[in-house]
Amino acid sequence: MGERGALLEGLRAYRLIAAMWVRSSMTYRTSFAVTVLGNLMVTGLDFVAILLMFSQVDTLGGWSLPEIALLYGLSATAFGIADLVLGSMDVLGGRIRDGSFDTLLVRPAPVLAQVGADHFALRRLGRITQGALVLGWALVSAGIDWTPAKVLLVPVMLISGAVIFSAVFVAGAAFQILAQDAAEVQNAFTYGGTTLLQYPPTVFGKDLVRGVTFMLPLAFVNWVPAAYVLGRPYPIALPGWAAFASPLVAAVCCALAGLAWRAGLRSYRSTGS
Repeated sequence: MGERGALLEGLRAYRLIAAMWVRSSMTYRTSFAVTVLGNLMVTGLDFVAILLMFSQVDTLGGWSLPEIALLYGLSATAFGIADLVLGSMDVLGGRIRDGSFDTLLVRPAPVLAQVGADHFALRRLGRITQGALVLGWALVSAGIDWTPAKVLLVPVMLISGAVIFSAVFVAGAAFQILAQDAAEVQNAFTYGGTTLLQYPPTVFGKDLVRGVTFMLPLAFVNWVPAAYVLGRPYPIALPGWAAFASPLVAAVCCALAGLAWRAGLRSYRSTGS
């Protein structure tokens, strides 16, 4: 089977497994609706914390509330999409410990599709909804001098950001195979990464900003392109085209995550249980 055939087979397997979990979650519709609402409210507490900060200050790191809301909305929405699609990757460690990961290896479906769709949870739509609401308000309130390039950059940021976060989820899952769990390490880069990106880069040291720009390029989810949209200088020197490099960064992250996943599978040793 060629690369294209394998991709189509993986998408088909993912769709079937995810649909099974959706049907399961929709059995009790009232419970599902309450869970989605609860998820929306809980994830919204992060933005409430930002609002509380701005009840005491006018700017944070030189950025106004609507500007930080733009960062927050981009990060939360992009991460929410990745979390919806691949957020169940953190259960991989448990499967390795109890030996059930072995059953995924012998099924006639790509392992990555099986792990990604495992325990697919529509309740995560709450995070996407909440982030999108904040983003919509920020786009109207931030006083952006709109141009066609800036208008195009908003959906590009969301799609590229979701792909970058998805690549981090996959790379983290590969590390779990090598480390025989370590879900907390993965969460530090996924959930921790989205929290970091909700604040302006000017509040962090330049060494951290360089690391998030060049080593683990989460800055291309929102910091770099959003600085262009808002007409703000980035804390470290970058060429002008860097604001439009998010799709390229996302593609590189996917390629590296794919290599890491394959290496993880090759190194896997069954628990024997």
